[in-house]
Amino acid sequence: MGKTAAQTGAYLHHIAIESENPENLAKFYSSAMDMKSTQLSDGCWTCVGARRKLVIFNGSNNKLSYAAFACQNKASMEALRSRVKLQGINILSSPSHYFHDDAFAISDPNGNLICFGVEEGSDAINANLHAPLQHLTFASLDVEMMVDFYVEKLGFSLSDRVLHENGDLATAFMTSNHEHHTIACFKADYNGIDHHSYEAGDWMYIRDWCDHFATQDIQLIWGPGRHGPGNNLFIFIEDLDRNWIEISAELEVVVDRPTLDWPQHPRTLNKWGRAIMRS
Repeated sequence: MGKTAAQTGAYLHHIAIESENPENLAKFYSSAMDMKSTQLSDGCWTCVGARRKLVIFNGSNNKLSYAAFACQNKASMEALRSRVKLQGINILSSPSHYFHDDAFAISDPNGNLICFGVEEGSDAINANLHAPLQHLTFASLDVEMMVDFYVEKLGFSLSDRVLHENGDLATAFMTSNHEHHTIACFKADYNGIDHHSYEAGDWMYIRDWCDHFATQDIQLIWGPGRHGPGNNLFIFIEDLDRNWIEISAELEVVVDRPTLDWPQHPRTLNKWGRAIMRS
């Protein structure tokens, strides 16, 4: 059926997470991630920066409420909706107030709510630090099932796979545009979020983010390093709820290349040094 999702050029527009203390978490993102926090309603906050948006609901820590992908236009969104219908996937209402009313949502095999829509206006926000929201990475008990859903059913492109010696799938990197991945999935002993990532674009911005975190007394939990798949530079911090946040730079651009396979080895995760192995 082709790569319908990849042909939409969809990009990760915003994510919504839950927290037992959404106000405190919103304050953290406001200062740590150079975003403006606003209370929308009782128990709901938004954090908005330059091409990065986060919604925080009152609820359980470390839980994804939804992830929202913006399609390039209405025609591409409708092409994706048609594919979803042909695949027999149940179409749900979109909870996002950042998209037009004709946006829709679906539930993936692990119960993650994924929204697709067209952006409702745009925010002209100046920021000292550049890093648009770029990808979301899941942890899953069944990576193969997630790949089947996103690649075969939705039409994402499979950029890279990480394989154990016996051929079992450890990690998959999938994209809905020209970037190496907009969704990734690690094999784990639970279903949930592994991390969400912001693309700084250039190595010097990584330096600037590190200096900024230092002023906030926020220590890096991993990096600087360089991933094998995607070839991107990275640093990681964690927020107050211990959600992992990645700042990435120089992520590979993928144009009509075959899927690459990598060994499940520390140097695949970090060419430069220490690796955090998931499975």
